[in-house]
Amino acid sequence: MSYIKTLKKRGISVSRINIIMLISAFLISAVLFWAMGRTSILYDETHRLTRNLLTWRKDAYELQVASDYLTEQVRCFAVTGERQYLDNYFREAEVTRRRENALQTLQIEHTESEAITDLRDAMTQSENLMLKEYYAMRLAVEGYGYDLNEYPEVIQRVELSEEDIALKPEEQVYRASDYLFDDNYLLAKLRISNDMNSCLEILENEMNSKQNAVAAALKQQVAVEHVLTVILIGIMLAIVIVISRLVFKPLKKCVEIIRKEEEVPLKGAYEIRFLAKNYNLMYYTTKETENKLNFDANHDKLTGLFNRRGYDFFLNNVDMETSTLMIIDLDKFKSINDNYGHDTGDKAITKAAKIILNSFRSQDYVCRIGGDEFAVIMIRSDPSMKDLITRKVNMINEKLGKLDEDGVPAFSCSVGVAFGRVGLRTSELFKRADTALYNAKENGRNGVAFYSKNLVEKAD
Repeated sequence: MSYIKTLKKRGISVSRINIIMLISAFLISAVLFWAMGRTSILYDETHRLTRNLLTWRKDAYELQVASDYLTEQVRCFAVTGERQYLDNYFREAEVTRRRENALQTLQIEHTESEAITDLRDAMTQSENLMLKEYYAMRLAVEGYGYDLNEYPEVIQRVELSEEDIALKPEEQVYRASDYLFDDNYLLAKLRISNDMNSCLEILENEMNSKQNAVAAALKQQVAVEHVLTVILIGIMLAIVIVISRLVFKPLKKCVEIIRKEEEVPLKGAYEIRFLAKNYNLMYYTTKETENKLNFDANHDKLTGLFNRRGYDFFLNNVDMETSTLMIIDLDKFKSINDNYGHDTGDKAITKAAKIILNSFRSQDYVCRIGGDEFAVIMIRSDPSMKDLITRKVNMINEKLGKLDEDGVPAFSCSVGVAFGRVGLRTSELFKRADTALYNAKENGRNGVAFYSKNLVEKAD
């Protein structure tokens, strides 16, 4: 009890709580990262097994297809005597070699599997069967009366039995076909097929067993991640609550003091965002060469004012809740371009820009956001400055209404003003200023209007 009383009297140490929570969060995060890494490994293993399953099925299919293809080609040659079937046979057996390639791939992926023994046996039987096929081809060549020298050497080396040599040509052709369709040949093909099917069945059982084991491990790993994530979220929420109660509330008392200095925008809580705004603005104005946007990208070439890009930057970084937005539009500017030409129009815009810039404080931001449209962001201002703004606008119009030696005719401007407040978004602030500008134009131009609860009220 005495410890609790002492704790209440002295206050909770934010540093100690922060260290404890950070250590806890770090440990949970480390375990979570380990679990995520383990999950990634299991996922990769699942992907690899699936890929292997598809690969060996394809390879096994290729092996079977290649074997049947050789049988088909040698039979076609024996029956028809057409050379193209024999060429196809040797192209597959010596060049394409789908059986050998498939067997090699399967052996690499399943070196420890018993199924490979059956597959090798099937391959050996297939190669032995090829000797019988060579014999049938040699017999067919003799029967059709072809020049033996024009055929592959492996056929030339085949020695026919005296019985087959003694046969008539048509009998040799018939005997060649009979070798490829008799029961012995079919039985050999059946043995090969059975060995391959046995191999495939063993491989599929092995793959299914591995996939089931990995899937079970993956499911368990995901459950562990969920538990760790819930714990980590709990710690994060606890940090937020503690910091909110012990840091943010006391910090609010310092906001007004900070506002007397400069704005520092940053994402996050209102107080931190307010402090950060000053920093970014100071950074923007004092180190332009290191800023994200260079001078040309943020300034209007004709007037030297900030351009629309710079204006957007200020809207997103200036504390608009304590600032005033003014939208200025030159009245009937199109008639100047039409009657005096675009050169004079450019001079009028330059003249207006200079007068507007000189009419406001150095810490205010004057931007050209359109052809004849300007915007002014008056920082640290409120409705109490309404009369001051009205006098500034009247002074601007008074100067614009004077002819100058550059041939720029007299003209005026209309101004819409909206004051920022806490909780007001910049998009809504712009809409209010734009509505006020519309009101100023509807009421005869050459003046200023302020947004109010009654839509807008015209100022003299």
